[in-house]
Amino acid sequence: MGGPCDLHLYGETAVVEETVNLAKAEVCRLETKYSRYRVDSYLSQLNLQAGQPQKVDSETSGLLDFADQCYRQSQGLFDLTTGVLRSVWSFRDRRLPDTDALQECLRRVGWHRLQWHSPYLVLPTGMELDLGGVVKEFAADRVLAILCQQGVTGLVNLAGDIRVTGPQPDGKAWPVGIRHPRQTDQVAAWLPLAAGALATSGDYERFFELDGRRYCHILNPKTGYPGEQAPASVSVLADNCLLAGALATIAMLLGKDAESWLASLGVPFLLFDESLTVYGTFGERLM
Repeated sequence: MGGPCDLHLYGETAVVEETVNLAKAEVCRLETKYSRYRVDSYLSQLNLQAGQPQKVDSETSGLLDFADQCYRQSQGLFDLTTGVLRSVWSFRDRRLPDTDALQECLRRVGWHRLQWHSPYLVLPTGMELDLGGVVKEFAADRVLAILCQQGVTGLVNLAGDIRVTGPQPDGKAWPVGIRHPRQTDQVAAWLPLAAGALATSGDYERFFELDGRRYCHILNPKTGYPGEQAPASVSVLADNCLLAGALATIAMLLGKDAESWLASLGVPFLLFDESLTVYGTFGERLM
């Protein structure tokens, strides 16, 4: 899932233990099915069969329908075909992509290039789907569903994508900390989370700095580069992690327009801009 994961559960010991096992199994199932790093994953098989019509299963169909909606609502910024850009970026080596190689790669990027009529997909030859932008969030929602089925009260945290069944047994909200985007061992704000989901997107997980500019892994599908004047981090509260994560990612790509766009949607959010000025509508801010 790309980071530390944990569960905080209340219930009878035997039920909690069973719930933990079911949750682990579900996360592993989704990792195995949709990992781009596994040649035997369902996703890799879809990519290998690019160029020919394919019928996808109902779970994948739901994720692609969601991605299609996000692509349209974001004017093309939320795009699950951008994974091929990783072939020309090297965040480990602190290297900008070669211009010609990037332009060649961009010819294989663009949700509008594929044909999607649920449940049938035609992925053009040379293109790939990368579901990394939705699967972790979907997994958090799936684990939450397991908790509810088991009758367990709890909080799910999959590498920063957080979902709760409701308040804690004593009626209090769960205190959730928002990481400071530059001092990542510190909490910048606390959010009392009693319902729904929280997702955070930021420029501090995979990045490098060069000539005074920070380049992070959240890439604009139109340019192949990170967004101009992108926020340092965006945290969004929504009904589920899938939606919260998509909104946070789109906001990062919108750059200087992120704050006004989120405000226009009426969703609770907390945003650090590139100068670390804080904007938002939730949380007890500490910085």
